[in-house]
Amino acid sequence: MSLLGFLIDFLLVPSHNGSHRVAKPLFTYPLGVIIMESPIPLPVERAIRKLGGDISLARRRRHISQASLAERMGASVSTVRRMEKGDVRVPIHFLGRALHVFGEIHALEQLLDTANDDIGLTLMDEQLPKRVRSKSGGSGAL
Repeated sequence: MSLLGFLIDFLLVPSHNGSHRVAKPLFTYPLGVIIMESPIPLPVERAIRKLGGDISLARRRRHISQASLAERMGASVSTVRRMEKGDVRVPIHFLGRALHVFGEIHALEQLLDTANDDIGLTLMDEQLPKRVRSKSGGSGAL
């Protein structure tokens, strides 16, 4: 296979609907070395699309225009539109700003609250020693 054929196969990434989308290069270095962005997993894409739809619904329920939300967030109207459509390239701080405008910033704070991270806590508990021995010469008391 030629280098061109390899690159064409490499750049065409199958999407969830069976078509192909083109992976976008992050950087092109001299001598033609390309660093590619990895395709976004479908569950991630769906979750971000749902969050965008939920932000749109929350905005409309509060009778806030896209222009007003953009102004309150310190963003452009096109950023708000892209965010509401679930564009994965919208930086997370804009999602946080929208939540803040809606009075829902606590939802972002609680996303992976380590005190409630059942998997992380279970993994930590598995690493605990079965017993603790006192050091020689010590009473073991605090």
